[in-house]
Amino acid sequence: MINFDPHTIRKNFPIFDRVENGQPLVFLDSAASAQKPNQVIDAMANQMRHSYANVHRGLYAMANEVTGLFEQAREGVANFINSEPSEIIFTKSATEGFNLLAHCLEDRLMANDVILVSEMEHHANIVPWHMLCARKGARLEWVRINDDGVLDLEDLRAKLSLKPKIVALSHMSNVLGTINPIAIIAAEIKSSGALFVVDGCQSIVHLTVDVKALGCDFYSFSGHKLYGPTGIGVLYGRRDILCDMPPFLGGGEMIDRVSKLGISFADAPQRFEAGTPPIIEAIGLKAAIDWLNAQDRPAIEAHEINLGSSLRERLSEIKGLKIYGNSPQKGAIVSFTIDGIHAHDIAQILDQMAICVRAGKHCAEPLMERMGMTSSVRASFGAYNYMDEVDALVKGLNKAQKLLS
Repeated sequence: MINFDPHTIRKNFPIFDRVENGQPLVFLDSAASAQKPNQVIDAMANQMRHSYANVHRGLYAMANEVTGLFEQAREGVANFINSEPSEIIFTKSATEGFNLLAHCLEDRLMANDVILVSEMEHHANIVPWHMLCARKGARLEWVRINDDGVLDLEDLRAKLSLKPKIVALSHMSNVLGTINPIAIIAAEIKSSGALFVVDGCQSIVHLTVDVKALGCDFYSFSGHKLYGPTGIGVLYGRRDILCDMPPFLGGGEMIDRVSKLGISFADAPQRFEAGTPPIIEAIGLKAAIDWLNAQDRPAIEAHEINLGSSLRERLSEIKGLKIYGNSPQKGAIVSFTIDGIHAHDIAQILDQMAICVRAGKHCAEPLMERMGMTSSVRASFGAYNYMDEVDALVKGLNKAQKLLS
């Protein structure tokens, strides 16, 4: 029996006071972006109201105060994933983190070198590598997944014999919910000589992440899926590798010295944070992490898994409905189709009942092609969802099927 009350958690989220068409909001799209608790909203608003200045530059008291809070945010992120503050780079998004790597690791690749990704990756962990391959004459190779949406480890091992320079894999699929065994495969990837990049956008909020235990070289995630604000992401990188990487962008703060004759760069992580950083957003992210750390995270994880399992069981009773992704290690994401009905039409009918789901390709076209679908409906859960919302979704789907069949 799970001793967890999402209604108590829900009181922290003012968005759920919203009423649409006379009905309470049912938000089942947290995989795209999570809602924000009062603690995050207040931290950001109060900072802008009462103490704001640029960081690392001013000599006056308020500037030093904000700089301290900004660096405390870095420390908070580092503690959250068990790394060092000097290994935490603030970006504007996880996508920027992958693009940063694709540029800063460019000199390590030559023509015909291999970058390895899987068929379940989000476009953010595909497109930058495609672009890098185009620049360097390298090639992208793909690790297969099976019909249940599970990473084919034998195919991964076979592809590692190609001696890839970079392997980039998701920790948790944003479409299937599959949780990949990152810690198990990390040693094999590293022994092949490859750098190991992990997309942690979905896993960071649902799992306890320890980057040292995972054994990856880089781990990128966004703040807005972690109950924090948009406009900030995190790229963790092993310090010994970061120190050997050239900068991504040039400008203020990322330099040591600038003269008419040349430049020298700051140490990591400042080397990779050109210009004014996302100050308020970093403070908001720290507030989100503090809020989440104050909760019973194992209980939240169990609660979310229970919601996902219950939904899959209920959906199996709907005629013509197919669920995608049946990994035994699976997070609280459920994607499905209904025979003869387009996913967009389903989402629009549900919207009339104040039920928010995602419909489309989910920025994962290679995965959609592999699974034989052109679009799907996705329901994804957060700490604030509860079982009545599973009932509401199933009821809404039955109504949509009657209206659209």
